[in-house]
Amino acid sequence: MKHEAMTAESFGTGRISSILIRLTPPVMIAQFIQAMYNTVDSFFVGRFSEDGLTALSVIYPLQLLITALAVGTGSGVNTLMARLFAQHEEDKANHTGGMGIVLALMMWFVLSILSVFFIRPFVEISTNSPQAVEYAMQYGRIVIIGSLGIFLESIFTKIHQANGNMVLPTIAQVSGAATNIILDPILIFGLGPFPALGISGAAIATVIGQFVAAIITGATGFRKPPVLHGSKWYVKGIYHYGFPSILLQFLWVVYITALNMILAGFTDAAITVLGLYYKLQSFFFIPMFALQTSIVPVLSYNYTQQSYSRCREIMKFSAIVSASLMTVGVFCFEAIPGTLIGLFSRSDEVLYVGVPAFRLIGLSFYPAVLSMLSPTFFQAIGASRQSSILAITRQVFCLIPIFWLLSKIGLAYTWLAFPASEIITGAIGSAMYMKEIKSWSK
Repeated sequence: MKHEAMTAESFGTGRISSILIRLTPPVMIAQFIQAMYNTVDSFFVGRFSEDGLTALSVIYPLQLLITALAVGTGSGVNTLMARLFAQHEEDKANHTGGMGIVLALMMWFVLSILSVFFIRPFVEISTNSPQAVEYAMQYGRIVIIGSLGIFLESIFTKIHQANGNMVLPTIAQVSGAATNIILDPILIFGLGPFPALGISGAAIATVIGQFVAAIITGATGFRKPPVLHGSKWYVKGIYHYGFPSILLQFLWVVYITALNMILAGFTDAAITVLGLYYKLQSFFFIPMFALQTSIVPVLSYNYTQQSYSRCREIMKFSAIVSASLMTVGVFCFEAIPGTLIGLFSRSDEVLYVGVPAFRLIGLSFYPAVLSMLSPTFFQAIGASRQSSILAITRQVFCLIPIFWLLSKIGLAYTWLAFPASEIITGAIGSAMYMKEIKSWSK
């Protein structure tokens, strides 16, 4: 545990840029690999069937729900462990990790049971194609019931990250993604002794990859849970810090489902475009997402130590770096949207809808830096209410209503909802951040 204590202490004494530059690349690689799961599926499934590609877009909100619960709970574990390490409560920090594992098992069990009853109604309101419905049912059942791997891996990864170990989670996710990439064409199209499983093969490959990552991180990431009568304190603490992250990602489920329902009134090609956008967007947002992951334990540690000037330095550094790196995404979405879409779909209709859509959505990337970084800041300092307000504002009060109103004008205008919602939320988040740091001087 000596390494863990030294690492936690460096959060409060090391140079901010050096700490984040050291922490962020492994997380960035891990998130890049994580993004590969759905994207690789889309690449091969797009060559298998256009209806299959639509099916993946339909199921994507359910995969986000799994991610919301798994990663959000992991974020709570990460933040609470970092704060306990800062307070030299090492035993409590490790019990926090153990409690996170128990919660992961419980969430997986409940979600698997619920999926048996609710997956078909969900799928049928999201697409009009009978074949897409059938493919979505096949894919969705497997990835939900097989989601134990991602639930456990998310907790194990955050336990390692709270201890400053960003390398092992990266190795695990690289291994899981490599497994997925290798198995996808084998199981989808049938190679060698393996039968062609189609859309089900893509789901099986994803689940196996997730289990590989869980086994690698779990080998040294397992922590003993606290005794039953003392578990309430840990659950409360985990979700106090993790709820904003869960809410933020759960709202993705809400608004992508709502947007899919609106787009279903136009054409399934629009649903496919939306699904492709979110999968491609994840690659261009990786630098910002990685920084968000990395700054949570560092911010939490320094805020606990009342090192407010370091907290401001962390946010300034993160905003400048995120905005600089976001330029790549803006260029690609504005200059080569057809090339991006063509990687996955050969449909003329998807290209016709997608090219102007991507150019309008690309305008949202710069303001997204502020609208997404500010909730992370409030989550890290334990201000759950402010973080939740920003998340709800961005994805419920702004995006869905604006998208719906613009859909009344026409499909081509709906995509303007993305830059509009990011600008509004970014302005509100910046104002709340300035108010918070002014309160520190008092």
